[in-house]
Amino acid sequence: MKKLSDEEIYKIFKPELTPKKMLELGVFGGSYFDGNISEYPKEWFKNAKLSDKFDVSINRFKVKAGLSRDHWKEKGWIFKQDPLGWFQWYCRFSMGRRIPEVDVTQIKRWKNFRRHVTAIEKNCEKGNLTCRKRQRQAILQWAYSPYI
Repeated sequence: MKKLSDEEIYKIFKPELTPKKMLELGVFGGSYFDGNISEYPKEWFKNAKLSDKFDVSINRFKVKAGLSRDHWKEKGWIFKQDPLGWFQWYCRFSMGRRIPEVDVTQIKRWKNFRRHVTAIEKNCEKGNLTCRKRQRQAILQWAYSPYI
């Protein structure tokens, strides 16, 4: 398989959901930003589902999906530029920030996460949102539409 150049990596990054839409649908138990949202557009939070602490009922599919931030750190998935992880990177990226060495890694991680979309497509009847709810919540948290 051909290795993608950094320029090609940027071209393949086509998230299906904006950070605003993700926050409105319910992601990360509503507590991803630890209350610190001042750097982001206020409009993103107008209809966002937020909580001071993780609240599974805020998630779109009412299930916990994903690993803890401590686990992300152990795996080396947290970068100093974005200490909260992938979604913080995505929010800043969508606002125009570019750090090629970080962007390339995060876009590759996003692309690799598509395998979960494929698993839902292979194992669930189209439109059956009760099938693989945990996986649907996870792909939502990676800017893929869970409505497949």
